[in-house]
Amino acid sequence: MTAELATIIDFIRYGASRFGSAALTFGHSYDNALDEATHLVLHTLHLPHDLSPNYAQARLTAAEKKSVLALIERRVRERKPVAYLTGEAWFAGLKFKSDTRALVPRSPIAEMILNGFSPWLDGVPVRRALDLCTGSGCIGIAMAAHNPDWQVDLADISDAALSLARENIVFQDVEERVRACKSDLFSTLKGEVYDLIVSNPPYVTEQEFAALPPEYAHEPALGLKAGDDGLDFALRILDEAPKHLSADGWLIVEVGESERALTKLLPRLPLNWIEFEVGQMGVFAIARSDLVKHAKSIRTALKTR
Repeated sequence: MTAELATIIDFIRYGASRFGSAALTFGHSYDNALDEATHLVLHTLHLPHDLSPNYAQARLTAAEKKSVLALIERRVRERKPVAYLTGEAWFAGLKFKSDTRALVPRSPIAEMILNGFSPWLDGVPVRRALDLCTGSGCIGIAMAAHNPDWQVDLADISDAALSLARENIVFQDVEERVRACKSDLFSTLKGEVYDLIVSNPPYVTEQEFAALPPEYAHEPALGLKAGDDGLDFALRILDEAPKHLSADGWLIVEVGESERALTKLLPRLPLNWIEFEVGQMGVFAIARSDLVKHAKSIRTALKTR
């Protein structure tokens, strides 16, 4: 059957059809079968991800066909995210190394980075920024790459994730402005103050985690699970962030589906929920001044929930 496949577009179409018929789950960098198949085919052929459509009819060699088909079948058989099969993922217009040491880069915060965090940082001078729960380092490194004047710290509790983040720091050639450090949230960052703190912490509830499709089993549970309401880490961040933010600083956190639990728990906290091109995706921004003003209710929620 596959002997009839000849060109790049043939294999992309076949891969997408194969993924669709196998009822795979998408959501790790790509949200559909066609984009995943395109990534897989172009990576295997050592071609750029933005290859001109003029090359769509280029024919594959026998060896290339064998390599592409093998990866397509692995994606179906193993249910492993395509980023782990290819060892790379794209985030905020940049390529990152990706493997099972950390979650696949996929946060909607990429859109905020490309938009300069407007309007939240409009008129706010940023010298130092922190990517808390950094994982692969994609958020913090992208912030540094798109803002050459920023000094950025990456923090994570996982030694495995930090090793990948450090590789990505070198890969993106930002060693002079980005450092990675081991920390359980802010535990080893005493005295450090930032103009911007961005975090994509674990926020999946125990119930949601148990129901996740097989693709997510390849990712470290440490980067996903966050208690019965998904707020184990978000509440701690809200509580501790003011000590590490400058007077005009901002905190931006992704909590995904746990948005509902957070707004129910702290209904008066003035969280600004971000609207993305595809709609609201559980990311909020809040100024340090508002965190200080509502510090008592945050602390109470953290202790009593």
